[in-house]
Amino acid sequence: MTFTGPPRGPAGMMKYVFFASAVLGLLYYLRLSALSATLGSTQSPIDTSLLSGTMSPQKPAAEPLHAQDPGSFPDTETSDHKNTHEFKPPVLVAPSSSAISSSSVSQISAAPSATTASTSPSSTAVSSILPSVAAASSVPASTSLKSPHPIDTLMERASKAQEDLLKKESHDLKSAAAAYRERRGRHPPPGFDVWYDFAKQNNAIMVEDFFDQIHHDLAPFWGLPPAVLRKESHAYDMTIHIRDQKAKTTSNWFWTEIWLNMTQSIEDMLPDMDLPLNSMDEPRISAPWEEVNRLVEIEKASRKMLPPNEIFSDFQKLPKEPDTDIPQRHKNFSDTRPYWQAAIRGCHPESPARKAQMLLHPINGTAPPLSLTHTVGHTYKGYVSNYTASTDFCGQPDLQALHGMFINPLSVSETKVFAPLFGGSKLPTNNEILLPAPMYWSEEERFTGGGATGGPWNNKTAQVIWRGVATGGKNNKDNWRGFQRHRFVAQTNGTKISNAEAWTEIPENWAMPTTQYNLAAQQDNRLGNWTAEWADTGFVDLMCDPPGENHLCNHTDPYYKILPGIKMAEQFQRKYLPDIDGNSFSGRYRGFLMSTSVPIKATIFREWHDSRLMPWLHFVPMDNRFLDFWGIMEYFLGYKSETMEVPAHDAEGEKIAIAGQDWANKVLRREDMQIYVLRLLLEYGRLNDDRRDNMGFVGDLVDSPA
Repeated sequence: MTFTGPPRGPAGMMKYVFFASAVLGLLYYLRLSALSATLGSTQSPIDTSLLSGTMSPQKPAAEPLHAQDPGSFPDTETSDHKNTHEFKPPVLVAPSSSAISSSSVSQISAAPSATTASTSPSSTAVSSILPSVAAASSVPASTSLKSPHPIDTLMERASKAQEDLLKKESHDLKSAAAAYRERRGRHPPPGFDVWYDFAKQNNAIMVEDFFDQIHHDLAPFWGLPPAVLRKESHAYDMTIHIRDQKAKTTSNWFWTEIWLNMTQSIEDMLPDMDLPLNSMDEPRISAPWEEVNRLVEIEKASRKMLPPNEIFSDFQKLPKEPDTDIPQRHKNFSDTRPYWQAAIRGCHPESPARKAQMLLHPINGTAPPLSLTHTVGHTYKGYVSNYTASTDFCGQPDLQALHGMFINPLSVSETKVFAPLFGGSKLPTNNEILLPAPMYWSEEERFTGGGATGGPWNNKTAQVIWRGVATGGKNNKDNWRGFQRHRFVAQTNGTKISNAEAWTEIPENWAMPTTQYNLAAQQDNRLGNWTAEWADTGFVDLMCDPPGENHLCNHTDPYYKILPGIKMAEQFQRKYLPDIDGNSFSGRYRGFLMSTSVPIKATIFREWHDSRLMPWLHFVPMDNRFLDFWGIMEYFLGYKSETMEVPAHDAEGEKIAIAGQDWANKVLRREDMQIYVLRLLLEYGRLNDDRRDNMGFVGDLVDSPA
């Protein structure tokens, strides 16, 4: 791949040929140095697992801790957490300042050209991924050795994992209760039979694994006394109160009203309890790993299988007000910034995040560090193979400079006191109890498409579409370069990429793909032109701090321009739908899954449905650095030029789109939300009961013949 250096004026032959050779040689050396620093240790794809258990913040990571990237995060941490490391612009090394034209700064929006990428289906997997950086950069994709593409391997593993998962399906109450006892180590909660009947009446697929998130969320609460739970659940302003199978609230916040409506739809099956709700986009409970681990150990010790005659199968009635003799713990909610300080409390003490140097943002207005060093534990040959680990920042300390939640959230009110609070999403280390998010239950058109799905795959345009607001937190003139949506929109702008290829512009907040992906377009020096053929991404509002007028922003106006909004139903006419975090999770995800397009998901947040979705079968996972995005798109769209051709995998894209939609219509329905919440609240009701250690459902055991 040839990179053109800065323009030079004509002169005498030999002298300037020698001069040009020297300059080009220097540029080539600098570029290789930058690529080497970026690649880190990614050449050894050690994580070949597609799925692993959730990396619980209460337990050490099962994988070995990876070495720190010395180019980004030194192992030594200063006592005052000050950043002493100077960050450099990512990947591309700048030519001399005189070579960069002042007119080369183009505004970012990635609208495709009239020419679209080839979408001819291909059942043949073509590998362009080579183990050696040097080999990858010198061997054209069309002549590389043929072997299964990593994505083919990941899709095959996903199908097998789904088959194995569905073998666990329960088809009657007895087998469902047995699966519960085997997986949870205790009897199911009282009302389990009512829950099971409700689920079967609504044609639910009954796999105990689907409810893992509930038990991950609730396990530490076995370490708090029931009286404390009741007291602190009742104390929030935004609370749903359930008494005598009636759910009510005194809050008129619209999220409360939506969650109340969801709770009222199953209230006739619920015991007395109070549900404190998080009114913010951002999570609020950030207890230290050491404390949560202590509580989880209590839960483990409480697991037992008492004989049926020692079990209570009813719930106690609760008074309207909790016991006044129970003291209220002070939560001391604070505005902790950067939020990274609070987020990593829940990481294991020996995790890379806890050991890495903490940055104090802003980082002097420089570009964020982009490295694949910390992706080794969750990728297979550059592509996400362990989706749970990819969302867990405890092993990825560089993400503190690559996500607005860590840099400067829109709002922060967090506490280190472990306490009950229900919410729609959280970070892996937060302690909220997850409910389906309000926008999923309300089915608002801007989050669902109003019932539209996009129609048949072959009628869609083979392009990527993304529109959104520049959210993610409070971006200002010093820190905006690290925000995830800004990075994604910038790196999908064909003009910007072409300028970087020509060395006329330095990436402000993104990086060129590494040679690990062996992209044909990059070898052709046409990555920008190729991206422009299929990427249609842009902001509809440059929201920032301080805010500008007419949806603009003084510090990002030179780099981005506003594009017209596109209704979700119209977006479904494109085949590929990236989903990028905003202030917290993206409320569009369920709508994307229920369409006939392919969701491409990058997130650091956890949601209620995570245990029931299979990456590479129902959606395409993407790393939060987005450096794998071009490789993903080359796999699905292919590439063709005069010198090389990479076949498209259109049929594989259609397979994921249809499988995802079919599965979402089976496990992400409103009925599935009711089933999930009913199960969750039966578990939570038991936790609030003073007799909880001796409570459970044992009807299947009593009714069994001797």
